[in-house]
Amino acid sequence: MSEYRTLRERYSLLDLCRTPELATEVTLQPVRRIDVDAAILFSDLLLPLAPLGVPFDFVRGEGPAIETPLRSEGDLARIRRFEPRDELRYVLEAIRQIQRALKGRVPLIGFAGAPFTLASYAIEGGHSSNFAHTKSLMYGHPNAWHQFCDTVADVVGDYLVAQIEAGVDAVMVFDSWVGALNAPDYREFIMPHTKKIFDRISEASRAADGRSVPTIHFGVGTGAILHLMREAGGDVIGADWRTPLDEAWERIGDDRAIQGNLDPTLLLGPLDRVFAATDDVLARAGGRPGHIFNFGHGILPTTPVEHVQALARYVHQKTRR
Repeated sequence: MSEYRTLRERYSLLDLCRTPELATEVTLQPVRRIDVDAAILFSDLLLPLAPLGVPFDFVRGEGPAIETPLRSEGDLARIRRFEPRDELRYVLEAIRQIQRALKGRVPLIGFAGAPFTLASYAIEGGHSSNFAHTKSLMYGHPNAWHQFCDTVADVVGDYLVAQIEAGVDAVMVFDSWVGALNAPDYREFIMPHTKKIFDRISEASRAADGRSVPTIHFGVGTGAILHLMREAGGDVIGADWRTPLDEAWERIGDDRAIQGNLDPTLLLGPLDRVFAATDDVLARAGGRPGHIFNFGHGILPTTPVEHVQALARYVHQKTRR
């Protein structure tokens, strides 16, 4: 969006994330321009890495870069726990400011990264196509791996609870790269830690004011492990475009909601093709309650904003009751 790019000419991505007033402004930008049903907190899933002891920065045009990737058993053991309410307090202040600005117009979704995705960035040093370093540590040093992921799960669970305390209306656990794992590896190396996060949120909700905060579990390329993601937790399970929505929902189970699952690259093409693909997603949902229409992953930077606006209007027209 042009207004976002204007801000990026003056501020780095981390500046935007760490300055509550700026994070508030960027969160509100799509709400003003697009007929969305919820606002999503402007932040980055890597923010917990720095206080964990894994400093990073963003390289323009390349994405996140870890200063010193974790490459050994000893490296995994050196990460430190921290209190998110102190170290990430700027995110919590942004949530409070956003909710004041929204005035109930739409709900606000908070989020955090899941253990495998955070681990893969910390170990690979950035994005990877094969996750060789990550899997090498995971297979070669399973005890250190589990201890590391357990620490990450504790921190992420507390971070999401803190976001709920600050006022978000729902939370999403992002496991963007967990589709790199097969089902047995997911069950052994990841599921216990991701489940710990969802259990922590549930326990905190019961112990506090009883407010039930919906949880969303998101991943990419996860067709083979959707049933395990459901087992790990989440009221809503995300599905990407590689698996037809009705097939994905069958694997997840009718008692859970589903989020998805339009291919975001379709928005780079003509709108008639976008609408045809949207009709297919909606037909597979069949009007059943519990479907959140969304993309299977993030919108690409070159996407015309007008196409996103048209898509949002189209979905509302087709699903209005």
